Amino acid sequence: MIAWLTRHLQTLVGSLGRLSQQKFSTFLTMLVIGIALALPTCLHVLVTNAQRATGAWHRALEISVFLQPQTPETEAQQLADRISKRRDVAQVELITAAKGLEEFQRQSGFGEALAALNENPLPHALLVRPDGAYTSTDHLAELAAWIRELPSVDIVQLDTGWVERLNAILEAISRAIVIATALLALGVLVIVGNTIRLDIQNRRAEIEITKLVGGSDGFVRRPFLYSGLWYGLGGAVLAWLITALVVSALRDPVGRIASLYGSSFELASLDLGTSTKLLLTGAALGWIGSFLSATRHLRDIEPS
Repeated sequence: MIAWLTRHLQTLVGSLGRLSQQKFSTFLTMLVIGIALALPTCLHVLVTNAQRATGAWHRALEISVFLQPQTPETEAQQLADRISKRRDVAQVELITAAKGLEEFQRQSGFGEALAALNENPLPHALLVRPDGAYTSTDHLAELAAWIRELPSVDIVQLDTGWVERLNAILEAISRAIVIATALLALGVLVIVGNTIRLDIQNRRAEIEITKLVGGSDGFVRRPFLYSGLWYGLGGAVLAWLITALVVSALRDPVGRIASLYGSSFELASLDLGTSTKLLLTGAALGWIGSFLSATRHLRDIEPS
């Protein structure tokens, strides 16, 4: 086992040394891989920041429940507690009639006119925020129907059109990320595979001699596998740097836009978990691409 690990370590270092002898071409290959990996990574960072900026988006989904006039506040509180016990409900906020009137006076500009009213015309209201796992149109419609059957409930308002648009946007973005990642990952496999193919052709005489003295296909293939690993890992590092530069370039403009809306939001870059996944994905794609290419082309080379 020690001898096996030693041979692999020697091949790993040796393949890196061979790539370092061709610095410019190696860098260009890694740069192309880095750009291919940076595109879905930047899209992922964009969506993640958009979710943070909007409060994870699901929080924007609310069901407005207006109670019947003259409903006591204690009964309204009991109703809010009952609704909040459902597993598909994340939060229930009670807006009393007095609080609702006060907020309406402050925002409408008709404070003096409203103060002249003999009684508060507004009912108690509940803002029901569904749990993030139950934001589909069917779930929300079922929840709204259940709330309508509760005592003292007068009107239940649910903007299903907004819910459908939100879910459609989320699904479209998620699918776009998956499709872009799959296509660009295929592109990385092609880039690495073509690079390894050219390397095999340039070392054809060396490979024939190695096979002539008894070297197996696995032995001959090993340095090419580690070369592909270095290509993928180097490309992933460049993709991380490109993403960091893009986020850095956008951080100040986004911060200024957020400040205009009274928000302290700051654009976040890749976290440790996502960075690790990016590096591992790049290394894995490089290894797989080199394995497929080397296995196919080495089979055709035999000593004559």
